[in-house]
Amino acid sequence: MSASVVDNTVSSGNSSVAIPTDISGQILDLDEDDELEVFSKDTSTTQTDGSSFNASMQTSPASMINQYKFEEEEEDADTKDIFVTVDNPESHVTAIETYITYRVETKTTRSEFDSSEFEVRRRYQDFLWLKGRLEEAHPTLIVHPLPEKFVMKGMVERFNEDFIETRRRALHKFLNKIAEHPIFSSSEDFKIFLTAGSGELTSHKKQGPGFLSRMGETVKAVAAAVRGVRNRPQEFTDMQEYAEAFSQKISSLDKVTQRIVREQKEYLEELKECGPTYALWSQSEQELAEPLKNVAGCVDNCCKETEEQVKHLNDHLIPVLHEYVLCADTLKAVLRRRDNIQADFEGKTEALATKKADRDADSKVLSLAWDSLVGRSPEEVKQQKQQKLKGEIKEMRDELDKAEDRLEWANNALKTDWTRWQKVMRTDLRSAFIDTAERNVSYYEKCLAVWESFLQSQRTDAEGNGNVDSS
Repeated sequence: MSASVVDNTVSSGNSSVAIPTDISGQILDLDEDDELEVFSKDTSTTQTDGSSFNASMQTSPASMINQYKFEEEEEDADTKDIFVTVDNPESHVTAIETYITYRVETKTTRSEFDSSEFEVRRRYQDFLWLKGRLEEAHPTLIVHPLPEKFVMKGMVERFNEDFIETRRRALHKFLNKIAEHPIFSSSEDFKIFLTAGSGELTSHKKQGPGFLSRMGETVKAVAAAVRGVRNRPQEFTDMQEYAEAFSQKISSLDKVTQRIVREQKEYLEELKECGPTYALWSQSEQELAEPLKNVAGCVDNCCKETEEQVKHLNDHLIPVLHEYVLCADTLKAVLRRRDNIQADFEGKTEALATKKADRDADSKVLSLAWDSLVGRSPEEVKQQKQQKLKGEIKEMRDELDKAEDRLEWANNALKTDWTRWQKVMRTDLRSAFIDTAERNVSYYEKCLAVWESFLQSQRTDAEGNGNVDSS
């Protein structure tokens, strides 16, 4: 697996208030998927298909990008049988808390649903419950991440319109990723989440494992983590290395992109001051009044385009990058759970070996002496102990078989889902990069056209003045 491609780019009682729906988180394995030449240092001289690029070709940047075609075919909408929409956020205020609920609309043709359409309201905690249930039932499948619970700026701003809209989009994407998953989409918990009324959902949530059961699982996981894995298959070691490298690169790219957007916002604020300055200057400079006014108009037009450019990056590129920062954490958590399952299997294997050694050992002299004092023959005692050990060994062997089956299922599930996740990840990131490239080309072409029109107007004025002077 290679990390060099990304290194070339990155250096480092309730009241409800309705909120309008339009309110305003191998690296990419490009050795196998070389289409993402946007990450290469040689993008100026190489096309995505590897052919040489001739700088003299009469082809605009926009038309070049439009020639780009995905290798993977997009999923045909006709093959989908479940559609989920998250919209219409509402604020709820009670005596003890304030929270947001979202409308979740589902349309499906699946026979296991009682109806073809459902509409429920869900809050963030309900999405967390669904994610937890899916992870509990399928520990080595990759559940798409949810947005963080709170924003970095603090709880004070967690109910502003931008935050709510950003979260709504993330929740919408989360549910659609679940709906597209071949196993998660058939989960009973997912069905209940989409269809149950609030009371029914609350009742179902109480049916999960109790506190003591969860605590026991936590203790077992900690013990397995401390014990560690002795013989991890190489393919899962490779996955761990990939996840670590992917996490570093996508996190760096996320931070750099956010810094670029912040700097562009600062540039935009400075640019907004230029237009009025030129316009004001034109009032006191009669000979330059017309060109100064034209410059002011050009700056204003560029301001509008820059504002759209910043908004596009903030609304489309940054969310995708941050989403995969969270995905990297999910990958590492899934791999830890797989290791815990293997550590549990190895622990049971060692315990069984120890028990068999005890059965074969002949070191029970003190026990036999004590038993002979109470009227039991050594042979009888020996047989009873052998019988007891035999029963314990059989029970341990049964547990070991179950642990082996669980490990085999976990490994196969992870390998299959890993391949599926990588394909989805590449499609998402490729789409985001192509979309950003198209938007960049459009932005610079529009700004270029603005200034070219200014130059053309000045040349025309200069030619007109020259003709007047010669006459």
